[in-house]
Amino acid sequence: MTGIFTRLYLARARRKGLSSVLPAAALMPLQRTGLDPVPALGQTREREPISRLPLPFAANVWLVTGYDEAKAVLGDARRFSNDFTNLVGYAGVTAEDNPGGLGFTDPPVHTRLRRLLTPEFTMRRLARLTPEIQAIVEQRLDAMAAADQPVDLVAEFAVPIPSLVISELLGVPYGDREEFQQLSVARFDVFDGVGASLGAMSQSMEYLHGVVRKQREEPGDGLLGALIRDHGDEVSDRELAELADGVLTGGFETTASMLALGALVLLQDRGLLERVRDDDEVVPGLVEELLRYLTVVQVAFPRFAREDVEIAGTRIEQGDVVLCSLSGADRDAVLGPGMEQFDPDRGSTSHLAFGHGLHRCIGAELARMELRAAYPALVRRFPDIRLAVAPSELRFRKASIVYGLDTLPVHVK
Repeated sequence: MTGIFTRLYLARARRKGLSSVLPAAALMPLQRTGLDPVPALGQTREREPISRLPLPFAANVWLVTGYDEAKAVLGDARRFSNDFTNLVGYAGVTAEDNPGGLGFTDPPVHTRLRRLLTPEFTMRRLARLTPEIQAIVEQRLDAMAAADQPVDLVAEFAVPIPSLVISELLGVPYGDREEFQQLSVARFDVFDGVGASLGAMSQSMEYLHGVVRKQREEPGDGLLGALIRDHGDEVSDRELAELADGVLTGGFETTASMLALGALVLLQDRGLLERVRDDDEVVPGLVEELLRYLTVVQVAFPRFAREDVEIAGTRIEQGDVVLCSLSGADRDAVLGPGMEQFDPDRGSTSHLAFGHGLHRCIGAELARMELRAAYPALVRRFPDIRLAVAPSELRFRKASIVYGLDTLPVHVK
């Protein structure tokens, strides 16, 4: 879900310097204090669930922080467009910057592409990955057990698991998976420099085009092979590579961030850690509450008003840009009492961690499978796992579409 935001951010940063990319007020929806959105986000929601946001990409930008209001925007594909052409001209964006895939398309293009992918993401089809997910988790636990102490849970556990799972899903050859994982990590690493990140994006797209060409010649058992066998005449190599890139950008960094941040929640509550270790029935509800509470994708894809619209008494004019704060909406009191706190016993609660409507994350069930497998396996293998540094020493991303930790040092022995 984050590829184009990364491209826009880095492209503007490369031209003007990181300090002048966004005004301070515009960064507020992307900032947190530890695991919690900054207080200003909640205050904005209480005062104005739809408010103006100063962004350089457009003249009239709205920030939606209320849950009901966000659902109204995200669920209305008739009056709000996701089409990439709406972005052309903002911050120097050109038509050539279009990443393709599902995120920046409207029907009927979106309908056609989603129809191709949906059968591959049903629970029945994803069930075939269960043994592979479990094996990948166990491999990472073995590596952690063998590593010098302390172990970085981000680098050794949270990052490799979704990368390897996506490799399996797409059908990336085993011999290529180390290279695929390195490219997956590098494309999201701004700290190595703007040029390096943009270069990794280009490299990964070139790599995916190569994978598609090989799959055309000999379709494998993964998603790409299945799409070629079932719909080969309907989809081009470029579209296949773009869909694969969308699966990578949507399912890698988000799940990695959830694995690390969710583990941190467990590490700070020994009683909860023991419950997860001893009771399988706790896990599904825990995962849903972690998804809501953490909401690592902080802002949804931008929407563009196709016509004048009124939502919750706010008039949005045709052509206006609308950004929905998912992290703000998921803390809205309309969902129930105490939504600013984490409560593993909350029970069934709606959330927007995977978005809503036409563009709801197609890989939501796969992410749930990974989280449900990884958390209990981690605490059962390492019942004495504990932070290796004080919580105050942990480094979180300062302002990011996808929130996360840089590192998470732990002792497992």
